[in-house]
Amino acid sequence: MTVFAKEGFYKTKVSGIAKAAGVADGTIYLYFKNKDDILRQFFSYLARHIFERFQEAIGQGDTAVEKLRNLINRHLQECQNDKDFTRVFQTESRQRRKLVKIEIEKISKTYLALLKQIIKQGQAEGTMRKEIPLDLSARLILSAVDGVVNNWVLGGCKYNMQTTTEPLVDLLVNGLGVGSQR
Repeated sequence: MTVFAKEGFYKTKVSGIAKAAGVADGTIYLYFKNKDDILRQFFSYLARHIFERFQEAIGQGDTAVEKLRNLINRHLQECQNDKDFTRVFQTESRQRRKLVKIEIEKISKTYLALLKQIIKQGQAEGTMRKEIPLDLSARLILSAVDGVVNNWVLGGCKYNMQTTTEPLVDLLVNGLGVGSQR
């Protein structure tokens, strides 16, 4: 991911990846078909492993708001801790290559499912509004978190994203308004 992050997908050569990994070019081909396969497996790895960490974070909360806060904080922490991983994911997921489209859809569905569970709990607790469609709420949260991460990447990864957790959760749970404005 370091090579992809530095060079970009199109400029990256398998020989550069092999050199960074400290192996011969041919060794890469023992594990991957080509650099497209490396990228695809990267997204597949993400889908399998990052959600274990997200589930762990959610499990540390009791209320829906705590679970949402923990999920967002862990998401931002994971991105912050691996800048190269985050840069590649943010860049390549937006390219909508046929190669990674399926993996991106899996990641999105899994993340949205986590959010929907949290929102349903919040609706049952009375801390989240029932009249807003569940899918819309989940997509709004996902888009907001993705926006924070994308801005961080585009801004050169210069600040601690986790400082945005509290204001973001407050905005998502309490909105911009101050009471009924209808």
